[in-house]
Amino acid sequence: MRRVRAVVREQAPGLRVELAFLEFMQPDLRTCAESLLADGAERVVVLPIFVARAGHLKRDVPLLIDELRQQYPAMHFELADAIGEVDSVVQAMAGHALLLAAV
Repeated sequence: MRRVRAVVREQAPGLRVELAFLEFMQPDLRTCAESLLADGAERVVVLPIFVARAGHLKRDVPLLIDELRQQYPAMHFELADAIGEVDSVVQAMAGHALLLAAV
């Protein structure tokens, strides 16, 4: 995840990109959102770095985003699809698997 953030920051230096975690690591999404709000952000796009939409993305994350929307109505929160469900990522994973199979 840190490598993804580094590449995005490198390719879009004006874009604020932060990592937030659900469990075991900090910052959590609420802390990250509060930091972004304090810095004047008006929009937060949450991009789950998960292979598929499972329990956390079906229940926990939408509930947390709803709470944040209620607590910070001036900020726009958007939940993107899990990265592993995006077609370009699926194609990249399949391409990598095919490269390994050709060895």
